[in-house]
Amino acid sequence: MLHKKEEEKAVNEAVREEAVPEAEKTTAEAPEAEAPAETAAEAEKAPEAPADELEKKVKDLEDQLLRKIAEFDNYRKRTLKEKDEIGLNARIKCIGDLLPVLDTLERALGIGCSDEEFLRGVQLTHDNMVSILTKMGVEEIKAEGAPFDPELHYAVSRVENPELGENVVAAVMQKGYTLGGKVIRHAMVAVANP
Repeated sequence: MLHKKEEEKAVNEAVREEAVPEAEKTTAEAPEAEAPAETAAEAEKAPEAPADELEKKVKDLEDQLLRKIAEFDNYRKRTLKEKDEIGLNARIKCIGDLLPVLDTLERALGIGCSDEEFLRGVQLTHDNMVSILTKMGVEEIKAEGAPFDPELHYAVSRVENPELGENVVAAVMQKGYTLGGKVIRHAMVAVANP
């Protein structure tokens, strides 16, 4: 900016030096006297025009830079969201593949066994798996006695039961689970009084 002012000052001085001798030579002629004055005015305006153009270019470049920064920020946020979504879907898939093992352990515990040590080992394995799933954020869908919700429950049968209200889950055939608000597996239920 300082460099431009020096250039403008030098141009103005050069124009004045040229205008002074011209004015002294032709003092008798009025039209010629006006010409150097116009040239000086034009010379003063000439350096301002490139300065205005440069200022406009700077503003345009600033605008472009701000737009690129905003685009990059949106891209970064979008990729982080996609990455989180991919991670969640991968965990859901993995947990969904492990749920049949948990179902088998629960059935084994329901049957019972005469060997107490074996039964204790199955119970410890079941508890350990439930603990790991809980740490991962897996939640069991509460179904029995709750109103039927097609987003969470999968009705496989219907039951007539005067003690239960209309469209209430009467029994759970297979537990359902969610992770991060997404259903891993719907609960298989019997619905009362549909």
